[in-house]
Amino acid sequence: MGARTSAGAEPEAQPGGSAGAALSTLTSWRSPRQHTLGDEVSLEGVGLFTARQTTVTMRPAGAGTGLVFRRMDEPSGEVPALVEFVEDLPRRTALRRGEVEIQTVEHLLSACGGLGLDNAVIEVRGPEIPIFDGSSLPFAEAIERARLVPQEVDREPIVVREPITLQDGDKAISALPVDSDRFELLYMLDYGEGSPIGRQVQSFVLGEDDYLHDIAPARTFSTKREAQAAWDAGLFHHLSPADMLVIGEDGPIDNAYRFADEPVRHKLVDMIGDLALTGRPVRGRIVGVRTGHELNRQLAAALLDPALVRSGVPSDAATALDIRSELTRYTGRFPAVLVDRVLEIEPAGRAVGVKNVTSSEPFFTGGASGDRERMPGVLVVEAMAQLGALLQLRTGRPGVSVALRSAKHVTLHRAVVPGDQLVLEAELGPAGGVSVAVDVRASVSGELAAEGRVHLELLPR
Repeated sequence: MGARTSAGAEPEAQPGGSAGAALSTLTSWRSPRQHTLGDEVSLEGVGLFTARQTTVTMRPAGAGTGLVFRRMDEPSGEVPALVEFVEDLPRRTALRRGEVEIQTVEHLLSACGGLGLDNAVIEVRGPEIPIFDGSSLPFAEAIERARLVPQEVDREPIVVREPITLQDGDKAISALPVDSDRFELLYMLDYGEGSPIGRQVQSFVLGEDDYLHDIAPARTFSTKREAQAAWDAGLFHHLSPADMLVIGEDGPIDNAYRFADEPVRHKLVDMIGDLALTGRPVRGRIVGVRTGHELNRQLAAALLDPALVRSGVPSDAATALDIRSELTRYTGRFPAVLVDRVLEIEPAGRAVGVKNVTSSEPFFTGGASGDRERMPGVLVVEAMAQLGALLQLRTGRPGVSVALRSAKHVTLHRAVVPGDQLVLEAELGPAGGVSVAVDVRASVSGELAAEGRVHLELLPR
């Protein structure tokens, strides 16, 4: 399972790389210029699904080449790392062009996307990219040793202009506009009650946060039940829990977490890798709710459709709600609609939405104090309640209106200021006669801003 790497005469980097190396990749990601490798670098390891030994050599490539996989064994040939060449295989991202196939490319592509590598030829001897420890760290460290160098051609980023939301059952992913030249990601992991993995939320900004230290080391994972089912199906017999992250009721088996929230960080690894299949950097905010490889790749395809990005028209799997129309049945509410978009709504009684807080909001007075103004706490509660009302109106008893009856045990954890995006969550709780309880939360960039329980009164329509 160990990696064997080489990159000129560069010294071996410690896990996570050096502080100076991390700074260099932050600089390269923020640069408007395309980047390639300053040297070639090789790795060797075993595939997760095929158990085959594979050698990977990453070489510099000219501007505009993109990331291209080249099979050096049989069947030989090239496959660009683009979503149009995705092969539909379960639990990993694979590419196929004719007879040429490369499996489990997501961790390598994540390292490229996370560090800002635009152009490289990736020579592969074998059918599958090595899994190593299940993280993208071996690839990220190899790129660091090879060094990133700028090229004389500018990048052409995909800028999200209108919201796009894709949904599949209880999984959803959205691309949202931002007011800056940033690529922000937020992932909400929630396997529900009874799972050995608790609810986790993590955010990350490429080019500002430290991919090499904070995201790349997070390993792929499975629960003990999932691992046993795969073993019974004949998979992964060349591995043990000590090699991979298998999570039982009491935590990792024969292993230990690298981060307390390592599972959700690995979901960001996968999301970055799958979105690298656009072949271009993305500028926008990506919000994933229990999303996996398939939905990630669908969003990559949607981002490449200029008509879809321009109009914001969702795919067939998307959920679109006329929020303003729905809220006409929420009586006595604050006059302004405080939910900009519903990202997900489940018949079982759970919803996720967003509120973009801008300086033009009617509740900001434009005071002359030097401090940034804050969104009134009562309106943060109102935004959560509006999402709860939308959830009840869509999934609850038909033919009724709702009103906010009370908001109890609500805690405000941080200020909400212009430029923040509130990610709102609502989950229906106990119902009693003419009222229903709704558990609500609001967060900004993964940090909890408010939480509590509101009670909605059910009224004859």
